Amino acid sequence: MVTITPPRERTCERCGRTDVWRPERKNWIVDGDVGNPYCIHDWDINGSYNPIEK
Repeated sequence: MVTITPPRERTCERCGRTDVWRPERKNWIVDGDVGNPYCIHDWDINGSYNPIEK
């Protein structure tokens, strides 16, 4: 059986904003400093992240 494990935290590599996933709200929530409100966020979830567990 394969399990998909989505990320639970993400950080913008441009402005430093950190978000955490809240499953009860089914949404990302800002955790701490909001960073730059005009930033086009570049999240640190990239090709090295593998959500699939076997």
